[in-house]
Amino acid sequence: MKKTIDIDQILKSKMGKKARWVPRPLVWWLRHIVHEKQVNDFLWDVRDLKGTEWLQACIKFLDVTLIVKGLENMPAKDDPQRYTFVSNHPLGGIDGVAIGSIIGEHYDGQFRYLVNDLLMNLPGLAPLCIPINKTGKQGRDFPAMVEAGFQGYSHILMFPAGLCSRKRNGIIRDLEWKKTFVSKSIEYQRDIVPIHIEGRNSNFFYRLSNISDRYFKKVNIAMLFLADEMFKNTGKTFTITFGKPIPWQSLTNEKTPIEWANFIKEEVYKLPQRQN
Repeated sequence: MKKTIDIDQILKSKMGKKARWVPRPLVWWLRHIVHEKQVNDFLWDVRDLKGTEWLQACIKFLDVTLIVKGLENMPAKDDPQRYTFVSNHPLGGIDGVAIGSIIGEHYDGQFRYLVNDLLMNLPGLAPLCIPINKTGKQGRDFPAMVEAGFQGYSHILMFPAGLCSRKRNGIIRDLEWKKTFVSKSIEYQRDIVPIHIEGRNSNFFYRLSNISDRYFKKVNIAMLFLADEMFKNTGKTFTITFGKPIPWQSLTNEKTPIEWANFIKEEVYKLPQRQN
């Protein structure tokens, strides 16, 4: 069986020669926390699947049940216009797989994620990805990659917060949404489809992420635990709600792009109440 996820190789790709100084007990711990063996066993079993079929296999593997509301708000498959789909990001893993599986099935796989470049290590997911890494050479290529994505024929799925949701003052919500999806949707005349997905990670994750955000701002330590959080959510039910498309023409100079981004974020969090 070929080893698809290899912590040693990932460390070398990210750290270069410095990777050899990482203590072996830490490498072994990383293998455990990312569930390296379980993930590789799954990836081997679905090695022939790509795109939407791969996403659906993930849903089955994790024994996740999806309740989808507002499907009537999704633009028709034969609609020639391209759309920008944006969602809150409460889980950092299952949410992307779940929403992608719904959009992918509806549009015959004609969509692309803007995602962390680490996900390019997943062969079945890679064809759907526009990878984001704002450091190094790819950092210099990042604006061009985003441009190419929005210029293309595929729908775009984004999580504008960039990071998964945090728990602050007892409330689980995304941090500030970035403005890219607004400015690029206006530039390329894409209406925006808001999406809300219900879900949460463990209290341990929220405590760790808050510590990481406060004391280790340049290193997202909490991200290391997202695979572990995904397995903790195995067998659960998640509700996804699609809202009505927001016309790009309505995003006027009345607000700045960042103000529109946070306005749409608030609209996303209102979707479950409006759908009930």
